[in-house]
Amino acid sequence: MSSQTSVAGAPATNRKVFIGSLSGSAIEWFDFFLYATAAAIIFDKYFFPSEDPLVSLMLSYLSLSLTFFIRPFGGVFFAHIGDRIGRKKTLVITLSLMGGATVAIGLLPTFETAGILAPILLVLCRIIQGLAIGGEWGGALLLAYEYAPKNRRGLFGSVPQMGITIGMLMATLAFSAVSQLPTEQFESWGWRIPFIGSIVLVFVGLWIRHSLAETPAFRQAKETGEVAKLPISETFRYHWRSVLVAIGAKVIETAPFYVFATFVVSYATGVLDYQRSTVLNAVSAGALVSTILIPVMGRLSDRVGRPTVYITGTALIGLFAAPFFMLLGLQMNWAVYAAVIVGLGIIWPPITATLGTLTSEIFSTRVRYTGVTLGYQIGAALAGGTAPLIATWLLSRYDDSWVPIAIYLAALAVISIVAVALAGPVRRLESARLQTLGISYDAEETDEAAESAK
Repeated sequence: MSSQTSVAGAPATNRKVFIGSLSGSAIEWFDFFLYATAAAIIFDKYFFPSEDPLVSLMLSYLSLSLTFFIRPFGGVFFAHIGDRIGRKKTLVITLSLMGGATVAIGLLPTFETAGILAPILLVLCRIIQGLAIGGEWGGALLLAYEYAPKNRRGLFGSVPQMGITIGMLMATLAFSAVSQLPTEQFESWGWRIPFIGSIVLVFVGLWIRHSLAETPAFRQAKETGEVAKLPISETFRYHWRSVLVAIGAKVIETAPFYVFATFVVSYATGVLDYQRSTVLNAVSAGALVSTILIPVMGRLSDRVGRPTVYITGTALIGLFAAPFFMLLGLQMNWAVYAAVIVGLGIIWPPITATLGTLTSEIFSTRVRYTGVTLGYQIGAALAGGTAPLIATWLLSRYDDSWVPIAIYLAALAVISIVAVALAGPVRRLESARLQTLGISYDAEETDEAAESAK
C-alpha cells in the first residue's frame, strides 16, 4: 500500500503510523535527553566552571530550563505550519533541526578551550533543540491520534509518549555505556560519542517518516476548506480556556518526570553519595517499566475514560512525593531502584499515556496542532525544565531538606486535577460558542470526548 493511498484503520497503515510516530518521537527525545543527562554530570564542570560547584550546577540546569521557554515559540511556529500545510512536513523539519543541533553539541569546544564562547554555543544549540522539540510532540501525537480508530484513540495517543521514555532510556543507556570509560577519558571525549552518534538515528527516522502520508483528518479539513488562516489567532480567540486546561494538565506530567529522571541524578550522587552508575541504571529501569506500561494505560483509557486514568495517576504522584525522597534517604542501592521504578515506571505512565489524547479531544482539527502544542509546551516551560532548577534551589535554601520539593510536587498535582475536572465544561462552552458563529468544532469527536469524560 503506497503512502498516498493509506487508509486509516487498515492494519498496514496502523503499523506504519505506529512506527513513524514512535520512532521519530523516540529519536528526538533521545537527542533532547542527552543534554539533560549531560547537564547533570558534565556541563557544569566543562562549560560553566566556577569556584562553587553549586553555582556551576545551577548554571548548567539553567541552560537546561531556559530552553523550555523557547519550546512554546517553536511550538507556535511549527504548529502554524502543521495546521496550515500538514503534519508530515513539519515532522521532517523538526527532526532534521534536532539532529543537527545534537551533533553540533558533541563537537563543541569546552570553556577551557574557547572561554565564554563555549557556553554561548552550547546554549545556542540547546535553543535550536528547544525549537525543534516544541513542534515535534504535537505533530507526532496528531500523526497517531488522527489516524486512530475511534475506539483506540487512547492507545494510539500514547504512542508518542512511549517515545519520550524510549528516548530517555536510550540516552541513559548511552551515557551508562560511555561512563564505563576511565574518568579522564569519559570527561575528555567519551561523553561526546552519544551526541555525535545520534546522526545515524536521525537518518533512520527521516527515512521512516518519508513513507507516511498526511493524516486523514487534515486531508479532510483541507478538502472542505476547514483550515484556519491564522491558527494561533483563532486558538487564543476561541480556545483560550482549553489552552489553560491543557497547561494545567501538563504540569503534573512534566515536573515529576524531571525530578524522578534528571534531578535525582545530581541529588543522589551529590547529596546522598550514590554511585553515578547505580542511579543511571535505576533511571534506565524506571524508563523501561514506564515504556511497557504507557500503552497499557492508553488502552485502559479507551475502556474506562481518559480522565479516570489521568486523575488516578495524578493523585498517586501527589501521595508518593514524600515517600520517593524517604526511599532515597535510606542510601541503599535497592532503595534508589524502588523509588525511581515506582515513581517514573509505575505512577507516571497513567498521566503521560492519557495526556495527549485528553488534550487532543478538546480542540477541533483546524487548530488542534496549535492548541495541544501551546498547552504542552507552555506547561513544560512552567514546570518542566524549571523543576530540576527549583528542586536544586529548594534543597540549598532549606539545608538539603527534601520536604519543600515534595510539597511543590503535591501542589502541582492539585492544579492538574482541577484543570482536568474543568475540561468537560470548557469543551461544551467553547463548542456552543463556535456553533453560534458557524465555525466547525468536529461535533462527532466532541460527542465522543464528552462520553469519555463521563
